[in-house]
Amino acid sequence: MAEALLRHQAEGHFDLSSAGTHPEGVDARAVEALERIDVDVKNLRSKPISEFIGDKFDFVITLCSKAKQGCVSFPDATESIAWDFSDPTTRGGLKPFDATLKELNERIKMFVLVQTKKGTAAS
Repeated sequence: MAEALLRHQAEGHFDLSSAGTHPEGVDARAVEALERIDVDVKNLRSKPISEFIGDKFDFVITLCSKAKQGCVSFPDATESIAWDFSDPTTRGGLKPFDATLKELNERIKMFVLVQTKKGTAAS
């Protein structure tokens, strides 16, 4: 969800990649939540961190404490940012994917605003 939201909000300002510590495929409920807010979901796929080993990044943003521990593979990142979001697959409530999507959306909006104001071209 974060990759699709960032692509949607950044409008080409960022060259971005997304991966997971234990990718299991894109959850259909995540796709449905993204589509409800008109975010493009084509070409989304779950990727392992190993796909990006050796790549240089301006930012490495982790979305949970478990992922932060798995991202030690990117020591050359200019900046590491740790966000901690509830996993919607284990989160309670009526619409856990919508709740996580809303929280991610707000955080990503702020990130994009700050970085584009700085003139940063992040990857």
